Amino acid sequence: MGATIGRMLRNGLAAGAAVMLAGCGTIGAAYDNLFGTGPARGTPGFVQGFLGGVAVEEPRAALVGREILAAGGSAADAAVAIGFALGVTLPSRASLAGGGVCLAYRAERGQALAATFLPRAPARLDPGSDRPAALPGTPRGLYALHARLGRLPFERVIAPAEQLARFGTETSRALARDLAVVAGPLFADPQARVLFARADGAPLAEGDRLVQPELGNLIGLIRSQGVGDFYQGGLARRLADATAAAGGALPAEELRATLPSLTATLRASLGNDTLHVAPVGGSIGAAVALRRLAARASEAEAEAAALAAAAASRAGADPASLLDGAALAGGTLPPVLGATTGFVVADREGMAVACALTMNNLFGTGRIAPGTGLVLAAAPGVGRVPPALPTVLLVANDNIRAFRAAAAASGGSGAPIALALAVQRAIGGATAAQAVAAPRAGEAERSGRVTLLSCPGYLPRAPATCTWAADPRGHGLAIGAD
Repeated sequence: MGATIGRMLRNGLAAGAAVMLAGCGTIGAAYDNLFGTGPARGTPGFVQGFLGGVAVEEPRAALVGREILAAGGSAADAAVAIGFALGVTLPSRASLAGGGVCLAYRAERGQALAATFLPRAPARLDPGSDRPAALPGTPRGLYALHARLGRLPFERVIAPAEQLARFGTETSRALARDLAVVAGPLFADPQARVLFARADGAPLAEGDRLVQPELGNLIGLIRSQGVGDFYQGGLARRLADATAAAGGALPAEELRATLPSLTATLRASLGNDTLHVAPVGGSIGAAVALRRLAARASEAEAEAAALAAAAASRAGADPASLLDGAALAGGTLPPVLGATTGFVVADREGMAVACALTMNNLFGTGRIAPGTGLVLAAAPGVGRVPPALPTVLLVANDNIRAFRAAAAASGGSGAPIALALAVQRAIGGATAAQAVAAPRAGEAERSGRVTLLSCPGYLPRAPATCTWAADPRGHGLAIGAD
């Protein structure tokens, strides 16, 4: 299977017919199209009744995810669409030149997987690189997720992102907030200034129009020529030249060798349910904290355990042993961690996906690769750029093959305990909105942001019990429909 996936990723997706984003109006009465009388699969309105739900830290990307669910897409389709859309609407944290990690659960088979595609530093840094860039993991990582669990054509799934970039979208409050923080150094790059500044030189504010034609062209090439061309072929050669011009050269041979990892999830018991964990420090820290909270540890004790487990994992400790209660020793976390963003999505069949994406720094290197529109991610571990702490968890019941909860968190060291607290409260009977809004102490309150989808009656068994929420401390959106 690994070899097959490798060939799929190397070859990319065959060129497909152009797919245009359907208008995003209100979803009204819909039909299953059993008799050919309603909207076709791939068109919003195809699905009748309960769609599922999404929660994203940026509103426009959330709407894209819901449209894919309404068009008959799986949770994986919606997650891929959201990931590409965030590359357009929130390039400060989720540029397509970045990477991340996703957890996915398929209820009908009781199967779970972890897709890991973090942006890593090249093995060889070009001597002329004054702002080293990370190898982009997102396009291949999301393509691999789609290849395993997608239902709609890949071209259809990424078309909304292409249209948002090509024809423009309103600057969200989430992006405007990030721009306000780093506008000074970011605008030292002329291309970034052209994209993200007003005519008077001030950063774009909420509601301002953001148009990214070069990025739209790039996504169009990925759609028509396949993901493989981004990593090997003409598009890869263009990317290698462009990154060199931006002071963060990515060798063509290292682009070619950049592959995601698709593995079984790490597992731990949580009452009668199973906790599915990604093999990354933030996810492991959140899982350890959640199990401590379930054992009636205090919030402070659980937070300390989360940070210790995350540090030990990043220092090379065996993740499974940490989940089983091994001594939490070894390694420390840096005082500042790379910026991330998270989202969760579930469909009506009980498939669920939780993802965390990162650039390892707010706006990555702060430079755009000429001719591509890509904000380059920062190479982790180089200079003062620390790796991010992507944090995701998923809860399911193996015995009845049903989904219970999924969550993703951002906010550096505050993310693992913030996520654990939200999931613990949801399992204890709170709605998703109540669980993420409840007060938290310390860094979890100051910087932790959680997106959560909770189905206490399990999905697909009891869709009416499902709720979804984006953290009110942030500027995201949670949305679903029935």
